[in-house]
Amino acid sequence: MLIFILITSFTLVGCMSKSQHYYATGDHAAMIREFDSKEGFHALNSIDLHYLCPSFLAMRKYQKSLQCADELESRDKSSVNALGQIFTPSILKVRAYLIKLQTYLDTGDFAKAVEYGEKAYDLAAQGGFSLFTGMDGLGIDILGDLGLAYAVSGNRDKAREMINKLDQYSMSIMRGYVFEPYRQLQKIRIAFALKNYDEVLSLCKLNEGIFDGKWWANMPGHRFSYSKLNMSFIKAKSYYESGNIHAADELYTLLLNTPNISESSDIYYYSLSDLGSIRLAQARHSEGIELLSKAVDEIELQRSTIATESAKIGFFGDKQTAYKTLIGALFAQRQYKQALEYVERSKARSLVDMLAIKTNFAIRSGNERQVRELLAKQEIEEQESLIGESISQRSNTRGLIIKTKEQLKRQTGEIASLVSVTSMSVEEIQKFIPVDETLIEYYYNEKNIYMFILTSQDLSAIQFEIGTLMEDIRAFRKSLGNASGIQHEEIAKRLHEKLIKPIESSFKTTKVIIVAHGALHYIPFYALRDNKDYVIERYSIRMLPSASVLNYLQGKKPSKPGDILAFGNPDLGEPKLDLVYAQNEAIAVSQTRPHSKVFLRKEATEAALNKYGEGFRYIHFATHGEFDADKPLNSALLLAVDAENDGRLTVDKLYSMKLNADLVTLSACETGLGKIVNGDDIIGLTRGFLYTGSSSIVASLWKVDDLATSQLMVRFYRELDRSDKRESLRTAQLEIKKQYPHPYYWASFNLTGNAD
Repeated sequence: MLIFILITSFTLVGCMSKSQHYYATGDHAAMIREFDSKEGFHALNSIDLHYLCPSFLAMRKYQKSLQCADELESRDKSSVNALGQIFTPSILKVRAYLIKLQTYLDTGDFAKAVEYGEKAYDLAAQGGFSLFTGMDGLGIDILGDLGLAYAVSGNRDKAREMINKLDQYSMSIMRGYVFEPYRQLQKIRIAFALKNYDEVLSLCKLNEGIFDGKWWANMPGHRFSYSKLNMSFIKAKSYYESGNIHAADELYTLLLNTPNISESSDIYYYSLSDLGSIRLAQARHSEGIELLSKAVDEIELQRSTIATESAKIGFFGDKQTAYKTLIGALFAQRQYKQALEYVERSKARSLVDMLAIKTNFAIRSGNERQVRELLAKQEIEEQESLIGESISQRSNTRGLIIKTKEQLKRQTGEIASLVSVTSMSVEEIQKFIPVDETLIEYYYNEKNIYMFILTSQDLSAIQFEIGTLMEDIRAFRKSLGNASGIQHEEIAKRLHEKLIKPIESSFKTTKVIIVAHGALHYIPFYALRDNKDYVIERYSIRMLPSASVLNYLQGKKPSKPGDILAFGNPDLGEPKLDLVYAQNEAIAVSQTRPHSKVFLRKEATEAALNKYGEGFRYIHFATHGEFDADKPLNSALLLAVDAENDGRLTVDKLYSMKLNADLVTLSACETGLGKIVNGDDIIGLTRGFLYTGSSSIVASLWKVDDLATSQLMVRFYRELDRSDKRESLRTAQLEIKKQYPHPYYWASFNLTGNAD
């Protein structure tokens, strides 16, 4: 919480420098226009730089805030502002560290936030904190911000230590009068981040009225204009989580009637979501659904859902909670169509969040110049919406955002779906479902799993309690790692009983599209079984990341001069990572087509992919993969390092590429048999390749036996001459199953995208 408090009267405002005035009044846009010059940060004096850096934070320009902090940290001379306050190099460094702390806190990198908070603390501690006593509560800033970083990173003991140090922090009588409310606020926000709700309520009661504004009578009020609003949310949330629903109901109702509540968008949608849940618990279903729908609309208004306001008070809620609660409420009311549409919107929100920091997309349709102009315009409008000084200004800006999104959607629906929540209605989805296919979409929350069965004509749905489903998935994955055991069979039956049997009577076809959710992405559905046989022996399956993706799957591909472009066993610099059979596999699959090219070892590079990728119909990777569920954009295929690239073909890079392949095969990739998170790592990679223009992706859920995989892949490519991709893969898997009966050898591979 970068707060600079002026202990002067308003009569001194005229003595402020321009940067100090913008800072004190919170005019971040004016600050950036005035001081973010082409000459760079080094051209600014230390005082102006000091006041400029927090404006980048307020505008979510995080790269700029870090660059600004780097420059501030490098200043080695003292400076004096217009009010005579002295900024020593140590003070400037501490400010820089706190700016970095808040930047990383906002962006969810809590380890980095702690790192820079500790740097600020250590520098202050060198002088026993006396260096900062009397300097605008800087010591309180350090203890409070570091305590918050400890709390959200899970270090409860250290967070508690910062609360204790805040209790012991000494101030003069005059400065104590000014800073006491702020010191109490820091204790409250740390306790709130620790989810110690009884302690929060006790501190709030002890300090009743401390944030009503009178404490700030002699200083620019805008600096603390959010305090009362945040405190109201803290109390309402603490009552809600403590089970005092009546008190939470009253406070949330008052909070949502506050004239400027929508200016703090994250607090607004969290409040709408919680009050909606309360209304559902009171059996006021229509009111609850309406409130939750408003919460979702608010969440979807901006590309990024980074919680800048609630981050200041240590609350990092899951935006998906509103979707989960709303979907459950709609399902309970048998509104299956609306429930499925919100499921699709939920998955679209996840994708937009994953790509929130991505800007340099490959433009595959529409007028590229106009599309890039609209993307830039949308970013500016969203930043302006953060700083609107009045409700009418914010309302006008929101109208502009909606208009720009519509223009972008008309230009290129696919790009629009990456930077804003766009999804299709059930009727639109049905138009893309072939008459000989049945689409099954799964979705779950903490209590229930919902299954939607959709054909070109009908929609039905069922639910059941989630029970031990997550444990069964983990156990199943673990059992598949033992290729000589039979433990997988009983678990496969349990999963079949939960995921297939309840809806099997609704299957109108033997061709099935599965849209998984969360941990279900890690399930090899072909390996589920009843008492008779495996699913693979009865059904032909393809996967989709969401049903709405049907709208963007590429149809017939243009003819290309090359057949297969294969990359095998890249030299990763460590002998233990060598994949001998993967190398043989790349050679063998390339030999199934006449016009093919294979790159091995040091030649299997990203540069080779960039040079030749668009010229081949099929692209085959036989290499390792690294998957990052926390940061899916960092998930990558590993290639050999070349002069221009680090060897990591990340999801981030895929969204900037054009391949237009008919098929991309990811062989020997692995997410780890024991690792079950949220499925975003798998979705990120497959969806990234779909965005490159690839019609279909064949990818493995774990690293399988090299020899069996090589044999399976060769058979798969040969089958493509006779069948579509789905049947070719299934035929190859059934063939390998005859030789290697355990699912470990044959069930890993899924087809995502088009089957044709």
